Amino acid sequence: MTKNAFVAGVGMIPFTKPGRSESYDEMGAKAARAAIDDAGISYSDVGQVYVGYVYGDSTCGQSAVYEVGLTGVPIINVNNNCSTGSTALFLARQAVESGCTDVALAVGFEQMNPGALGIMFRDRKPVLGKFEEPLRAKQKWEDDVPGAAQYFGGAGREHQEKYGTRTETFARISEKARRHAANNPLAVFRDPLTLEEILQSKHIYGPLTRYQCCPPTCGAAAAVIVSAAYARKNGLSGAIEIAAQAMTTDTGSTFDPPSMIKLIGYDMAKAAAAKVFDQAGIGPDEVQVVELHDCFSANELITYEALRLCPEGGAEQFIMDGNNTYGGSHVTNPSGGLLSKGHPLGATGLAQCYELVGQLRGTAEMRQVEGAKNALQHNLGLGGACVVTMYRAG
Repeated sequence: MTKNAFVAGVGMIPFTKPGRSESYDEMGAKAARAAIDDAGISYSDVGQVYVGYVYGDSTCGQSAVYEVGLTGVPIINVNNNCSTGSTALFLARQAVESGCTDVALAVGFEQMNPGALGIMFRDRKPVLGKFEEPLRAKQKWEDDVPGAAQYFGGAGREHQEKYGTRTETFARISEKARRHAANNPLAVFRDPLTLEEILQSKHIYGPLTRYQCCPPTCGAAAAVIVSAAYARKNGLSGAIEIAAQAMTTDTGSTFDPPSMIKLIGYDMAKAAAAKVFDQAGIGPDEVQVVELHDCFSANELITYEALRLCPEGGAEQFIMDGNNTYGGSHVTNPSGGLLSKGHPLGATGLAQCYELVGQLRGTAEMRQVEGAKNALQHNLGLGGACVVTMYRAG
């Protein structure tokens, strides 16, 4: 084992529609206990805890983790928009690799309301204020369309204009998501959808229809991160190495010149992926399985190119060749992704971790990607932050 940190245990509860879940603290506690049990350790072994959520009062993390144990350890609450779960994981990994603790727990949960995401605080400047000017330079703002759909749908339309990508190509991503989710008992949407059903669902924006937009979801997931020395000492044979990890935020290229593709995080993802491939000494061709941030079908398509799974402008061919599913070069979102598994914001990054750890352990059952040795994770939050992580089987 190397000096890198390892994922020793993961836990996740079934994702559900808003109004059907338990309280956020109950969900978070269940996921945390499951990860601790999976690692085969005790909560008393945990030296630091990082808890991610977007919608909740301060110290929601304590409210959830106190149900697991009262040991007095640091509990840090994390909010980084839709990349919150991976940000908690990023901090837990840093704590372990720096030597601050041998065991850190990352937990993410969300108790969401029905409907599209909205602005919570209308008495102050919106956090995406800096993003509005380049958006309006590229397209007209429509008050009756959810804001996120205008960003990501606009990026999809820009990809069509730049590369000639067909509208039905975006819909194929949602069809694939439902097909994969059918084998995931924790996914919120497991019923298949045909390409025709997806294309004929309500039009939202650009190439996007209703079934190409992720649903508001409630759920929780967690991961136990340990040092190599701790894993070796305690015989944690199921530990999966975090071979590399990078977090990036926006640079000037996000905003100038105006580009919807860059405005939704393309350059952040490209930069984070480059750092991860360099750190891990692993190229895109050596990655067998990927969990990426498909909040909208357009973002999955664009992210194929940012992560170098295919050349720029090559996403449509990548999809048509079947390289994003079983039998292809990079099985993408075997969990069903955000589109079908669901997207409880604070839990999403850790749910991705849950799936990829299972893939590298060879325990993903009907979702198992044959020969999975290296796994790539991409988690994005507008505003913005992007976390890319490489996992490697022992």
